[in-house]
Amino acid sequence: MFRSLRFLLPLVLAMPLLAACGDEGASDISVSDAWARASVTDTGAAYVTIANNGNADDALLEARSPVAAKVEVHDMTMEGMVMKMRRLDALPIKAGDEVALAPGGKHIMLIGLKQALEEGISVPVTLVFEKAGEIEVDAPVRPAGGMSH
Repeated sequence: MFRSLRFLLPLVLAMPLLAACGDEGASDISVSDAWARASVTDTGAAYVTIANNGNADDALLEARSPVAAKVEVHDMTMEGMVMKMRRLDALPIKAGDEVALAPGGKHIMLIGLKQALEEGISVPVTLVFEKAGEIEVDAPVRPAGGMSH
């Protein structure tokens, strides 16, 4: 009996250390302030704030929504007097950082809308992260001006 205890005791004492090691690269992503802009055309946009409260960098790899045929993460920039929009393959979210997807900058583009985005409805969006996996959010539709609640 003492032999088995002598073998088990170091394992039991090491368990908290092993559990802590497994957390070292963990991602702790939270998503807030989700909303979509009202649209009657076949494209729309959704916005969120993503916070990485973990100790490892992560990245938003893609987004999906049943209301659109295609969903892409985009960035808008000014080049001289011309606003340019480009698709991002990944949006890095560094450990401890917060990234706001907002009008005039990074956003989620909803392409080939299957319905009009009318004020008062919510749009389900699934965000897919490299480490955190899938996070589902509901984005309430706000007026085209977008800033009212």
